[in-house]
Parts: sequence; C-alpha cells; structure tokens
Amino acid sequence: MEASEAEASTQSDRKEDTVPSVQGQDGPESKKVSLKRTGNTKAKKTKKPRVSRTFRPGYTVHEGEDMLLVISSSTSQYNYSAWVPKKRGRKKKAAGGKLKGTQVKTKKAVRAKPKLENEPVTKEEEVVDLSVPQRKGDHRWGQSLPEELLINIFKMVVDQEGAVPFLCRAGRVCRLWNVAASSPVLWHRVTVGHCWIAPGRKQLPQTEMKVKDTLSWLAEHRFSQLRDFSLCHWTKNVDFTLETVSQFCPHLRSLKLSHCGGVTAKGFSSLGLHSRSLQSLNLQYSEFNALGFLAYLHGHGSQIKQILFTHGPKNDRLLTAITRGCCPDLELLEVNSELDSKDCELPFCIRALQVSCPKLKTFRMLNVRPRPKAIHTSTDFLSGFPLLEELCIATTHDCYMRDKDLQDILFDSPKLQVLDLRGCLRITPAGLAMLPCLELECLFWGQYFSPHLSTSPVKGLHLVTQKWSQTLRQLDIANRPFPEKDLELAMSHLAQAAEADTLQSLNLSGTKITPQALRSVVGQATALDYLNLSSCRYLPRGAKRIYRGQEDIRQLLDKLV
Repeated sequence: MEASEAEASTQSDRKEDTVPSVQGQDGPESKKVSLKRTGNTKAKKTKKPRVSRTFRPGYTVHEGEDMLLVISSSTSQYNYSAWVPKKRGRKKKAAGGKLKGTQVKTKKAVRAKPKLENEPVTKEEEVVDLSVPQRKGDHRWGQSLPEELLINIFKMVVDQEGAVPFLCRAGRVCRLWNVAASSPVLWHRVTVGHCWIAPGRKQLPQTEMKVKDTLSWLAEHRFSQLRDFSLCHWTKNVDFTLETVSQFCPHLRSLKLSHCGGVTAKGFSSLGLHSRSLQSLNLQYSEFNALGFLAYLHGHGSQIKQILFTHGPKNDRLLTAITRGCCPDLELLEVNSELDSKDCELPFCIRALQVSCPKLKTFRMLNVRPRPKAIHTSTDFLSGFPLLEELCIATTHDCYMRDKDLQDILFDSPKLQVLDLRGCLRITPAGLAMLPCLELECLFWGQYFSPHLSTSPVKGLHLVTQKWSQTLRQLDIANRPFPEKDLELAMSHLAQAAEADTLQSLNLSGTKITPQALRSVVGQATALDYLNLSSCRYLPRGAKRIYRGQEDIRQLLDKLV
C-alpha cells in the first residue's frame, strides 16, 4: 500500500509541473508543445521494458512448506510487481510481451533451488557410499593374487590370442598386472599384424613415427627372451623391424614374414650380424630381394634348419642355391604357390638335393608341379633322405611324378610316416607297395580340384592296405576310381589287422564302397572317429554324409547291420 501511494504522489507532482508551462504560451505553440509532450509520454511508455531490467534485485524468493513466495521490495516502479497468482493469470492474456519478461525472471529465480536438490544428491551419495566397500574389496583381491598365478593365467590367454595386443593392454590395468605382463616368459612368441593401420590404406608420417617408437620400445623392454617373431601384412618399415628385432633379440630362432613387402638386402644383412641363433625363415607370400637372401644363405646358411618360400620366377635361384650345399643342416624345406597361379612348374635335381641336405626330415611341394632333373656328374655313390619323415607333393594340377620318380626320392627313407600324393594321378598302387617305407601312418591319395579326374578303374588298393595295415592311422582315397571288389578286399585287410585300433580317420568320399565292405571295417576299427561317406553312390541315401565321433559311427554300424 505504501508503494502504491508513493507512485501516485510522484505522478501527481509530474502533472502539476507540466501544466503552468503550457498555459504561459500561445495557442499554436502550445499545440506544438503538446505534440512534443505526447511524443515524450509515448517514449516513456516504450522505455518501460528497459526499466524492467532494474527489477531483478527488486524481489526475493522464499520457500514455504508447499509453495514459493515472491515478495517485492518498496522500490518497485510497477503496480503489478507484487506476485499475485490471479493477476498473473489475467495478464498472460492481456499483455504477453510483459509477461514474457516476468516469466524469464521467474525461471531464473527458480533455477537456484538449493533445498530441493539436496534430497536427490543425498541419495546419490548414499549409492556411492555403498559401492566403496566393493571397490576396496576388489582392490585387495588384485593385490593379494600371487604374481605366479597371474602369469599362468596370462600364459593361457597368450597361447590362444597371442601376446600382442593383449599383454600391452593388460599392463595398463594396475601395477600388479603390469609386473605380470612384463614377464619375459610371456614374450617368447609374438605376432604383429595390422595394429595401427587398416589394410590397403596409406600410412601417415605421424603414424609411421608412432609405429617405429612403439616397436622400438617393445623390442627394448619386452623382447629380451623372444624366440619366435611373425610379421603379417606389412608393406613398410619391414627393414626397420628386422634391424630392431635382431638387435634387441639375441635368442631369436624363428622369423616369419607373411604377405609383407619391401624387404631389401639391408634387412637380411642385419639378421646376419645380430641373429646368430636364427634357425627358421618363413618368407611365404612375401616380396623380398632374392639376391639379398641368397647372400645371407651363402654367409649364414649353415645355421638355418627350416626354409619356407613361395615359388616364383625370381625365387627359383633359392632352390638352386640349396641344392648346391649352402644349407647342409636343413631339416624342413617347403615350396608352395597360390591356388590360382598358372606357372607352377618347379624343375629341380633330386639327386643334388639328397647330397646337399642329408638331414632333411620334411619336404613339401604344395600346389607346384615338380619336374625332376637328372644329375650331370656320374657318381656311383647314391644317397637318399635317411631321416625323411614327411613327403608332400599335393597339387591341383596335373603332376608329372611317376612311380620311378617317387622311388628315386624315397629309396632310402625307412622312417617315412606321412605321404601326401593328392593330385598325383600317375602313381599306381603297385608303385606304392614297392616303397621301402614300413612305418607309414598317414597316406593322402585323393583327387581334389583337378580338371583331369581319372575315371578309368585302377586296381591294386588291397596291396597298399595289406602293406601298411598295422601302422596306418589316416587313409584318404577320395574320388579314386577303385572297383567294388578291390575296395571290399582292401577294407578286409584293414579289418583283419592284429592292431585294429590304429585306424582313426578314413575318407571314402566319391568311391564305390558298398555297405558290406564298409560294415567289415567299421565293426573292427574301434578307434575310428572320422568317416567321410559323402557322394558314395552304392550306399543308402541316409548314410551319405560325414561322421565325427565314435558314437556317430556306432549308430551307422547299427543301421548297416
């Protein structure tokens, strides 16, 4: 009430001051003056929203039990400044512009609600207080775990997933995990693939520096006991990687470069300078400098025991250098080519290879067509592969190998255990029966992916099963055109073996096996856990499938009976 009376008195004083000034002038001048005064009054009305800015400190907000009370001060210049619910609702309809200002003011005032926000904050604090003991318990569990036990757990993960990037991430969990992840026992085998860049994308200079720094740190702080190192799908920094790994890894024994490029003579020379324990080199599907690799073999080939490379026009010199005696202690030699390669003919001299590599145990020629060459020097001394345990000449093309060529390779290999002749259509059962290998365990003689499938019947399979019935564990004769009687006789030799529990895998896919012949071998081979009968034309329709496990094979036997 006092505020409204004060405003009324001020307005009456203003009117009294303006009236004498108007009466003391002439008519037209008074009109002009009146016009100016009317303009001033309008200007004052337009300035009222500006005055509203000073209204912010003109009220206070108090919280009651059920509502907010807005109490205006006595310095307010508006009659409607007092907060009345009914008048506020009416003035929303009358003057929306003024109410917008008041609504903004009330919103700003309502934002600060310290008392209302206290209740949910206390609830959140209660939840945090409840979780504190759990975190402390977990922390104590991590500290109380023995380091040896954590290392064994990490070792199982490393065996399945690899050391990188698992150990790098585990070392950032806590101090205990960092100590366990840095154990040299876990860093014996490391494989590095696409860790920083996706395949087919360019590498930025900053990323390249990051790659080099990370690899240098790992080699210096983690690779002290590294044994086997593999690098996959790298097209840059391969020489830098070889230099760094060879410098900080004195115990390196095996190096694998898969689908890598840019390997120069500099990388091989660094291996020769630092890696004195290197014994295995796998360069399959990688592009490298053949001359640099030949120089490495001539200088350090005496320490190499395993060599694996991909056949190509530039890599034929490698096999020639090996046959000349640069790797006398070689135990594994594998030459392969891609499945869609056209030029896969590999000429080599088997006699020279036998003389230069007498310790060879594994000889694989995968998807290549070996063409044996005769030795030019006439020598009466003939040496074979007395320690050979595995011979693989599997190919998808027409192979030139005959019985005589196979006899020249294995004439002095009594310890042969694995013989893979898939795709060798010119090898006969009589030629296999003449081999001096008495301990053969695995024979793979099926036809796969070959456009020259032989349909003419081949006899003599019973000679093969009769020779190795005591030792044979795996037999694969898929798609071989043996007649029904020959298959029945061959299966009877396997069933009548004294040690009938040796056969574990049998692949008869695409053959003319009959239910009677199958019943004899399945009933006696108690250790058989894999049986392939797909596309067997003489079997019932429900039996033409792959059987895995002894229970599944036993159900087949019940059906055949």
